[in-house]
Amino acid sequence: MQQGQPMIIMGDDAQRVKDRDAQEYNISAARGVAESVRSTLGPKGMDKMLVDSTGGVTITNDGVTILQTMDIDNPTAEMIVEVAETQEDEAGDGTTSAVAIAGELLKNAQELLEQDIHPTAVIKGFNLASEYAREQVDEVATTVDPDDAATLKSVAETSMTGKGAELDKETLADLVVRAIQGVTVEADDGSHVVDLQNLNIETRTGRAAGESELLSGAVIDKDPVHDDMPTDFESANVLLLNDPIEVEEADVDTAVNVESPDQLQKFLDQEEKQLREKVDRIVDSGADVVFCQKGIDDLAQHYLAKEGILAVRRTKKSDLGFLKNVLGAPIVSDLDSLSADDLATGTITRDEEEGLFYVEGEDAHGVTLLLYGTTDHVVDELERGIEDAIDVVATTVSDGRTLPGGGAIEVELASRLRDYADSVSGREQLAVEAFADSLELIPRVLAENAGLDAIDLLVDLRAAHEAGDTDAGLNVFSGEVENTTEAGVVETAHAKEQAIASAAEAANLVLKIDDIISAGDLSTSGGDDEGGAPAGGMGGMGGMGGAM
Repeated sequence: MQQGQPMIIMGDDAQRVKDRDAQEYNISAARGVAESVRSTLGPKGMDKMLVDSTGGVTITNDGVTILQTMDIDNPTAEMIVEVAETQEDEAGDGTTSAVAIAGELLKNAQELLEQDIHPTAVIKGFNLASEYAREQVDEVATTVDPDDAATLKSVAETSMTGKGAELDKETLADLVVRAIQGVTVEADDGSHVVDLQNLNIETRTGRAAGESELLSGAVIDKDPVHDDMPTDFESANVLLLNDPIEVEEADVDTAVNVESPDQLQKFLDQEEKQLREKVDRIVDSGADVVFCQKGIDDLAQHYLAKEGILAVRRTKKSDLGFLKNVLGAPIVSDLDSLSADDLATGTITRDEEEGLFYVEGEDAHGVTLLLYGTTDHVVDELERGIEDAIDVVATTVSDGRTLPGGGAIEVELASRLRDYADSVSGREQLAVEAFADSLELIPRVLAENAGLDAIDLLVDLRAAHEAGDTDAGLNVFSGEVENTTEAGVVETAHAKEQAIASAAEAANLVLKIDDIISAGDLSTSGGDDEGGAPAGGMGGMGGMGGAM
């Protein structure tokens, strides 16, 4: 290389954003995502209508559903979506809170950065605050007994409030608690384990949500493959099959030359013989009922009906897996190896009006929540709300701790963090105080979404907690500060700990980035115009606007 000749390191299309510009760019993108779901928080939160590229419509206020459905095309924004997904996987609820706190942490961090406080000091302060806050959650938390149905019902109702399940939340919460208690076992060490694999949800439209019911065993939304088949068995030998009862096809395309009617008849006779052998194997095993994940040939259906065997085809993989739990039967993947040992005993009944099979195992493993809704959109949102309630009740049973809701725990933690900040030396103290301010976003947003005066209510909440009322929270319906535990507004401690940890880690991850180098635009899909936004822009999040 000749002296004075410039060194080319990056291509012409590459983009780079550095230092303060990179931090502002990332914080802006992350905050954009967080603010998009804030209006859904709480009992008075609003819903979002999400329209996908195929015209499909989803109406929900579930944080993780909104973020997963939105067309987000920015790497930093996707990191915040991961906060919601992690919260959903680990705790089942609190996704909107986790994302909102992460966004507020970054907003307050940006103010510290503008005061020339180094990101490392902010990150260290946030780590200290997160760890201390989670310790305090454990101190404030109340121990709950797994048999305490009243408290568990309050947890379920709190989770469902503001969602599609709210109108019939008392009835549905009772179903959820009974369902969880039905699949809870006590381990050798005295702890309680909730096996959600033994709990299934089936949805139907056309009736009110209050008519939903909890059933022992499985509910299969399928019809018999033949009208002449029996549909009810008191004690049936049930076969779960993942092998088609059809003529076996060649692995490669095969041409058959037929020169006479006799040859064609022989060919058809061979196929019929093959199907007859498959049916005979099922008959010889002693099976009365067959739930098959694959197809069943028309001729095989006829043979099975003649033998008095009930057969159901195209059973969903998830339903077959649940039937395995309910009946304690293996799933047979090869008919040639079928034996009587592969069958399980169960009771089968048919509801012709609803078009459902009810399957109950001999030992009654597993329960099904049969949810009703008036329309598809209603029942979809109802199912999301019930799934969240199931997760938080299950977490409460296994974790054994609850917290006051309505923003009470956030205000209490903020108060304790401010006291703790006095013992932190250096600039990290400011970050701890910023963390406390960020937690108070939750009661502020709860008030704002209810159309209340957030500032006045936050002052009242702080005063109540300073006076020693750790359970003082916001009643968004009356607009008053009250003891939320007594009011039945109760949350699970594990979900709150997870939300605080996830929000802090995501914020720190964003703050640690001081250089963005992109081979093309600053989006994840490489669009032509939307990436490479100047510092502070939303980059490739263009698709979000359309979704919202």
